[in-house]
Amino acid sequence: MVHTWSPEQYLKFGDERGRPFVDLTTRIGAISPGLVVDLGAGPGTLTAQLAERWPSAEVLAVDASPQMVARAQEVPGIGAQRGDVRSWEPPRGVDVLVTNAMLQWVPGHLELLPRLVAMLAPGGWLAMQVPGNFEEPSHSIRRQLAAQQPYARHLDGVDHPASHDAATYLRTLGQLGLEVDAWETTYLHVLHGPDPVFEWVSGTGARPTLQALPEALLPAFEAEFKERLRRAYPDEGGGVILPFRRIFAVARKPA
Repeated sequence: MVHTWSPEQYLKFGDERGRPFVDLTTRIGAISPGLVVDLGAGPGTLTAQLAERWPSAEVLAVDASPQMVARAQEVPGIGAQRGDVRSWEPPRGVDVLVTNAMLQWVPGHLELLPRLVAMLAPGGWLAMQVPGNFEEPSHSIRRQLAAQQPYARHLDGVDHPASHDAATYLRTLGQLGLEVDAWETTYLHVLHGPDPVFEWVSGTGARPTLQALPEALLPAFEAEFKERLRRAYPDEGGGVILPFRRIFAVARKPA
């Protein structure tokens, strides 16, 4: 089953999801790039920040989801088009290539990095960020439930995100001839409302799982998922604390 993305669900936590993007892109040292591309741009709300930073650049949002591209086309100051990171080709050499919280959805994405580096113009910048929290309860609980019957028979082959540590990306990009700055940060997001961790994951990591389940099984799966998440992330007053580790790398191609 091919899952779809919901801009509305994704943007429920727009501030929290946007903070790593800001921390990533502030480390890009480009002064006056001609072409700036956001690969896996989602609804384009963060891509707009790139257009504000470099107003003379052509800024392009690219995403594989037609729902996300439709939303990005409404964002002023940027272009938006549908494209898969594994096959999309830029119109010319890219001066700044950003991929924010997208590569974790591409199996074997380390093998994709040479393709991304080849897109860069001389002196171009590649900035990437992926989640590094896949052993946290927000993911492990989903995997445990998905492995149980009657759910498991419906979830074989469903997309699930995965990533590597910062050192792996540093070595890989360095071996491709880039100057690399890599690091990781764990954010402590304070979430509010009923079942906020479920609301968070249902917009990203858990969405393919939830969409793959038949309608008759979905309510029971969601109820058990929510209950286990509430136990793992209790609200002790003031909201639920969700630790979220992120992996970053910013690299420059020699001029």
